[in-house]
Amino acid sequence: MLETEKQEILRALRGGRDALGTALAGVGEDLAVRRSVAGGWSILECVEHVDISERYLQTRLRSATRLEQPLDHRVRESKMLERGVDRSRPVVCPEGGLPRGQFGTVSAALANFDEARAETVKFVQDFDDDPRCWVTDHPVIPGPVNLVEILLTMAVHPARHAKQIEEIRAKMAAAGA
Repeated sequence: MLETEKQEILRALRGGRDALGTALAGVGEDLAVRRSVAGGWSILECVEHVDISERYLQTRLRSATRLEQPLDHRVRESKMLERGVDRSRPVVCPEGGLPRGQFGTVSAALANFDEARAETVKFVQDFDDDPRCWVTDHPVIPGPVNLVEILLTMAVHPARHAKQIEEIRAKMAAAGA
């Protein structure tokens, strides 16, 4: 992987985590477990989902197979950072990514995610091959995807749910919760 590309991916991974941290700032454990009047996930469930997804996508990184020629999806890659955080485009969560109530607190869920994110960062730092020559499957995108696409998904996913957390907080504030 080119050093410039590696640094861009690492920057995007940090940006996704930073967005999640910003959205969670000031969220107490009592607020984190509440559901909005409109239903949907709680803040805690959003963070648990982000952790589950990170760990699942790590399995995709580890199970990728190498091609002789790169799978070049640069047009799709260039759109992923923008589209990944676009909450106006609903994405159905695959069954395996649904929150299961495995964390009692949002701080425990976030700490677990941070451990997983550290593993992802280490993967990128240690990866020395062309990530477009390595392909795997994606839980939402049809067909084979290259590792850049998986890593970009991992980068934007927490930011997408940071926006969801902000939406939940706004709904609760409007409802006086």
